[in-house]
Amino acid sequence: MSDRMFDSPVFVKSGNSLIEEIACLEDALEFLYEWPKNRRGTIYETALRACQRAFDSNYPLRAARQAFCGFARSANILEEVSIPLPWMTGGKAGASGLGA
Repeated sequence: MSDRMFDSPVFVKSGNSLIEEIACLEDALEFLYEWPKNRRGTIYETALRACQRAFDSNYPLRAARQAFCGFARSANILEEVSIPLPWMTGGKAGASGLGA
């Protein structure tokens, strides 16, 4: 396990109404780098700076995750996941019964 994994993933809505799992610092940075320039602001910059500091130094990973969550909340893309999503359960294959 990477030392840059978040203690729990963050789920965000991305393009086409898909839910994306941000499980580690690298995922958060990639998401932030791809965020549209015309939608960036102070909260975005704070989250980006926190994630970059955590990547480059001993800045707390937990603080970077909290900053990313704050950005996602402010951009109205934070998705609260209270039940396991299908890919998280590792359940059986679909109705055909094929798989596993």
